[in-house]
Amino acid sequence: MSAVAASSTARAAEFGWTSVVRLGIVQACLGGLIVLITATMNRVMVVELQLPAMVPGALVALHYAVQLWLRPRMGHFADGHGRLTRWIVLGMVILACGVVATAALLPVLRSAPSIGYPLIILAFCLVGLGVSTAGTLLLALLSLRVPPARHARAAATVWLCMIAGFILTTVVAGKLLEPFTFATLVRCAAIIGAAAVALTTLALLGLDAPDARGARNSAAGTAFSEALREVWSDPIARRFSCFVALSMLAYSTQDLILEPFAGSVFNLSPADSTRISGVHQAGSLIGMLLTAVLSTRIGTLAGWARWGCLASGAALLAIAASPMVGSLLVLKGALLALGVANGAFAIGAIGSMMSLSAADPAQTGVRMGVFGASQAVAMAAGGMLGAGASDVMRTVFDSDRLGYGSVFAFEAALFVGAAVLASAAKQAGRAASAESLLAAAS
Repeated sequence: MSAVAASSTARAAEFGWTSVVRLGIVQACLGGLIVLITATMNRVMVVELQLPAMVPGALVALHYAVQLWLRPRMGHFADGHGRLTRWIVLGMVILACGVVATAALLPVLRSAPSIGYPLIILAFCLVGLGVSTAGTLLLALLSLRVPPARHARAAATVWLCMIAGFILTTVVAGKLLEPFTFATLVRCAAIIGAAAVALTTLALLGLDAPDARGARNSAAGTAFSEALREVWSDPIARRFSCFVALSMLAYSTQDLILEPFAGSVFNLSPADSTRISGVHQAGSLIGMLLTAVLSTRIGTLAGWARWGCLASGAALLAIAASPMVGSLLVLKGALLALGVANGAFAIGAIGSMMSLSAADPAQTGVRMGVFGASQAVAMAAGGMLGAGASDVMRTVFDSDRLGYGSVFAFEAALFVGAAVLASAAKQAGRAASAESLLAAAS
């Protein structure tokens, strides 16, 4: 009788699609606040304040470094705490405060740099703390309350909601930033931050089950170093980790220079460059939707990830060539194509990541941790690489057009390399399957 009751309680605690979408709204709020940092404020630092692109690149890398240190600890916290929603709201509040503080400190970087730089470093640490808290606990709640059979589709739903949040934020910010002043930037950040906290609070109401408990890994007694060695000894996991690192390095390298490129080469205002960033995000949404629908009928998730990388490389070459044509329409078309390709790659990679993580139930958390660490390192390095390379190459060529173009070409090469690694992981998977069959037959 107790077993039946426990089973009934477990089923009652499972999230349906409405609850998954509510968590997607929270992820959209999180993504919307982040896009203000990585797109709008990044562009203001480079174009309006005339700071080296390395400055916003280093600050964004700092917030990823904070995540690299905090995310595993927040995951450990989630394992022992069932009621997570209040902590997710707290994380969103911290993130919103960090974003508003960053906006307020931008003019201080020019007027009083000795005060502005230490304070903006603290603001970006707040951003990293907020993202680590809200983002990690959100994924933990999703994993705990969604049945394993629906993990991949739930993750895709939440990811699509995040992209929708990117798009909505760029549209709203584009309206709020006209005409641009530093005061309107602070007002824009405050309005979007308050809206994100309010939506997060409403979306999470009632999602904690009365008897919610944190998941406890049956392999918790295994030392971390030993578990890490076991995962890294798997050639499929190792090569896929390298694929994640290289593909996310290419993706994050492009992320910080698209708006400065549009502002410097095409002379777009902050509002216009924010809107054009929305074209890329819209393309990502289209690519994700198409892949989510078509991947069950055509090809495999790994194949979609591989071809998405190759298409992303081609689109980046088109962006590099767009100043030669001098048409804003060509740039928008190339950005849309890049978004579609990025979306296809993202869904393919996320689906493959979840499948590989679930391949060994005893090591699911460690595998996700390895893949997540690969992504965090790549995102931190990518921001620095993109910003630093654009500074160096613009100086070398004495041309914004050629400097940015050479960096886009380098990013295209990274995506091609990631596609090669995806193929290598696929071949390793076939070899492992063949070895398993031989072992079973012997």
